[in-house]
Amino acid sequence: MKDIPKITDSEWEIMKVIWKSHPIQTEQILSQLPGMIVWSDQTVRTFINRLLKKKAIGFEKSGRSYLYYPLVSEKECVQAESQSFLKRVFGGAEAILVTNFLEEAHLSDQEIERLEQILLDKKEKKNEE
Repeated sequence: MKDIPKITDSEWEIMKVIWKSHPIQTEQILSQLPGMIVWSDQTVRTFINRLLKKKAIGFEKSGRSYLYYPLVSEKECVQAESQSFLKRVFGGAEAILVTNFLEEAHLSDQEIERLEQILLDKKEKKNEE
């Protein structure tokens, strides 16, 4: 996996908008943020600049404005964040994470079946190796 930049919680909000619709202008990012987030134009621009420096997003000039697009995928960022969390909280022990989750989660029958299928697929794949 390539180097994925460390993205703060606030930057994640900007990235979610950019992943959803890009290329995108600053004003469009601002208008597409969830209603509970009330940031000024300057705050959004600050987060955009941070994401540019981290090489999480790129831009192209279009007339007098800039269009932003992701340089890293949402999936890559989620995987990197998950690995970081796993190492930090569970010492890298994936089984402990899954066990803790399953013991506490309230899952529907459909969700349980999906998890069973994932485990069966994982077991078959391991047996093929």
